Amino acid sequence: MYKQIAETNAANLKSNAYPGRGIVLGATEDGRKLAQIYWIMGRSENSRNRVFQEESGFVRTRAFDESKLTDPSLIIYYPVKHHQDVHVVSNGDQTDTVIDYLKAGKSWQEALMTRTFEPDAPNYTPRITGIMDLKAPWAYALSILKSQDGDEGHCLRHFYFYEKALYGYGHCIHTYQGDGNPLPSFSGEPYIMPVPENPEKACQLYWSLLNEENRISLLAKYIDVETGKFEIRMLNRHGA
Repeated sequence: MYKQIAETNAANLKSNAYPGRGIVLGATEDGRKLAQIYWIMGRSENSRNRVFQEESGFVRTRAFDESKLTDPSLIIYYPVKHHQDVHVVSNGDQTDTVIDYLKAGKSWQEALMTRTFEPDAPNYTPRITGIMDLKAPWAYALSILKSQDGDEGHCLRHFYFYEKALYGYGHCIHTYQGDGNPLPSFSGEPYIMPVPENPEKACQLYWSLLNEENRISLLAKYIDVETGKFEIRMLNRHGA
């Protein structure tokens, strides 16, 4: 059942010209590793002028050509960080907010309650976040903070907890339903997508599903459930 659903959803993603930034959380078929997959896309020169760069187990975005960087506020951030047994992936600087709260002994939910969607009118891009806590009684959680139908005065905060992983599959959420002006925010619940057996294959699969003109960078982080050790693989449009 899940195989057919995941294949249909993968085909829909491939036909989507602009899902924006996206997160997939799931587990490998053997159940030994948890997977975090994250990608960024871009339409403007500023958004496309980015690459992923690993820094001591974290991943940050940076400008590929510093001379062309015009506004770093919403495009330069750490999409992937971890603190102890909690692994965070997000589409903005809320990654740092979550980590700061965890270090202070508070919860990631409390951290996200202090944030809202991005201030990029008229799109009001949603902030999406994925959490994997190896000590939690649930497999993983996803969150989206988005405006109420483009109303900057109302923020909708959705949290999705997945009690058990579907081995070989994951749940996907992204910022936009598709291309448009303004860009329509993601709607509905996160949907099932395939999770390949290793990060290299995950990068290959998801890179092939993203629109060739708009895809910028992609990463796959696989975490060993027993040891907590992880590995990260990345693909960048600019080859850096």
